[in-house]
Amino acid sequence: MKALSFLLVLVLAAVTACGSAGEDTGPEAGPAGEKATPSVRGETFESDVELARDLTEAYWRQTFSAAGLTYRPIAAFTAYQGENGPDCGGQPSVPNNAFYCPVGHFIAYDENWMNDLYERMGDGSVYVIIPHEFGHAVQAQLNTAFRLSVEQELQADCYAGGTLGALVKGGLLQAEPGDEDELLLNLAEAGDPTDDWLRPDAHGTAGQRQELFVKGYNQGTGVC
Repeated sequence: MKALSFLLVLVLAAVTACGSAGEDTGPEAGPAGEKATPSVRGETFESDVELARDLTEAYWRQTFSAAGLTYRPIAAFTAYQGENGPDCGGQPSVPNNAFYCPVGHFIAYDENWMNDLYERMGDGSVYVIIPHEFGHAVQAQLNTAFRLSVEQELQADCYAGGTLGALVKGGLLQAEPGDEDELLLNLAEAGDPTDDWLRPDAHGTAGQRQELFVKGYNQGTGVC
């Protein structure tokens, strides 16, 4: 995904009945302070993963700094296959997953699974999954408390949307036709089949996940 489509706000807002785009303070410059320009990366799965990781951390580093806080970069960003992933606090990783581990402050992802999503549903999968997991890393740094797991997951969706919105508005991602459809499809596939918020592994239904993603995209991570 070179970029997220600039039509995303209008398309998703119509689907989920969210409001129009609001102001957001997205990155105005690259990590070294140079003027922001669209990235030339994002032509392959591997480069999209790298691009999503780098731009997401750059966004949060700037956002924390603007709030007078210090962002702590993740300690590792690890690809694994099947059951060969890293443990998290004594719990083994599982296939077909991506996760943030607060014990060790790292993110890991099953690269075969994510690559399959990338091939089947487009590069939007990378720009949903990776910013979502960084959203959990941000929650950990802010010591955000949640009553239910689903609240934590939906806020991470909102953070993911807010991050992408800021990157597009800041000119760090280019638009490509069809990106809005890819994002909707990925969010829909990741939704829970029922609206059972008491399940310990609940992430929210397709509609709920899309709505929170769009809320962040339209209004910025500050509303999450």
